[in-house]
Amino acid sequence: MTNSINTRQQVRHVLIVTLILNLLVAFGKIGLGLATGALAITADGFHSLTDSAGNITGLVANWVAARPPDDDHPYGHRRFETMAALLIGALLLLTAWEMIQGVIDRLQITVTPQITPLTLLVLIGTLLVNIGVSQYQIGAGKRLKSEILLADAKNTRADVFITLSVIISSVIVAVTGWAWVDIVAALVVVILIGKAAWEIVSQTGQVLVDTAPYSPEHLTTLIADMPNICGIVRARSRGSRDAVHIDIDVRVAPEMTAEQSNSITYAIRKRLESQLEGIAEIEVHFVPYHPNGRDAVLTARAYADARGLSTHEVQICHDKRGTVLEMHVEVPPQQTLAQAHEQVSQLEADVTHALPDIDRVVTHIEPAQRQQSVLDDWHLMSRAIVIQSEAKVLLNTHYSGVGWHDLSARPLNHGFAMNCHATLPAQMSVEAAHNMAESAETLLRGAIPELARVTIHTEPFDHE
Repeated sequence: MTNSINTRQQVRHVLIVTLILNLLVAFGKIGLGLATGALAITADGFHSLTDSAGNITGLVANWVAARPPDDDHPYGHRRFETMAALLIGALLLLTAWEMIQGVIDRLQITVTPQITPLTLLVLIGTLLVNIGVSQYQIGAGKRLKSEILLADAKNTRADVFITLSVIISSVIVAVTGWAWVDIVAALVVVILIGKAAWEIVSQTGQVLVDTAPYSPEHLTTLIADMPNICGIVRARSRGSRDAVHIDIDVRVAPEMTAEQSNSITYAIRKRLESQLEGIAEIEVHFVPYHPNGRDAVLTARAYADARGLSTHEVQICHDKRGTVLEMHVEVPPQQTLAQAHEQVSQLEADVTHALPDIDRVVTHIEPAQRQQSVLDDWHLMSRAIVIQSEAKVLLNTHYSGVGWHDLSARPLNHGFAMNCHATLPAQMSVEAAHNMAESAETLLRGAIPELARVTIHTEPFDHE
């Protein structure tokens, strides 16, 4: 922030110095032109006066652009400086138009300008001032990376060529007495002013319509070899060369943590800032990369998490209509059916869009189970311990050849949930193990009606 304030102060100092010099030059040329009747000199004087108006515009824009971001301008006020540069170009176009009208009037009335050695001396003096101001502004504009100074420098640089043409035409008029040379010189001045105005309007217009200061190919090349990046989806930039905003979308492994992603963002920013100039902001966005296709179950759960919904029993199955993804979705118990259906329908749309290989998504809506705290309800926890003991006795009695372990029961919103592990012979088929688990679940829920959910994890017996 301190560097930004210091830069604005230096830009303001350059504009004030330039304003004073332009006013001196402008009034000197206008007075000399009116005294001698030289149209080209008078026109050049009014052009220099326009330069002063541009300096004042630049001072106002520099003051506004220095203001910090606010609610209405969250990206800052930098574009006000661009608009000021555009206004300078518009003022130049207006000056050129006024000069054209003066040339038309002069064609109707023949007037021979009175050129004296003093006239040439004043013109040469203003030429030297213009050269000094132009070099001063160009150097300061490049050093401070100021759009308004560089635009004004183009304007002042045009003054140098304009004054040269006026000096040449004045000498020819003084030697030959050809009044038409003054008119031709004025037309040359109009062309030079129009050229400078077009360059300024074109450059600032590109900034206002968000023309990219750096090509996507250039940005991609700079970061393509960085580690832990699986590819670049999009690279874009906008703004002026001294205030560039860059957006980068990169592919990364889906299991990448937030800490790892943050490190990649830091590395990308450092790489671009070291290779490019005028960087104001760099935004990095991450896209999960699935080289072998997305895991449908994990994807469905991720989109449910994004909507604050819990899921379980997510599975893929097939029927005559194609591939189906089924899942149970828990919604807040206090919701109405219409509210829950709307929320789950949005989830279905998300999953369908993310998994184009899935023909349809089927959801089962159920109320979310509110967890009870041990400290909040000792009665429920005590009952859970009793249920756990009862279940262990039942399982060991009816399935004595199974290694039951890690039994746990917890209270739900309505009833209790139980998890347990069953160790079975390694050579047993998956179908037989599944049937045994279902039979045990039926036994427990029949003997202990309070059990609303039973989950049995089967695993092979470890002989070692």
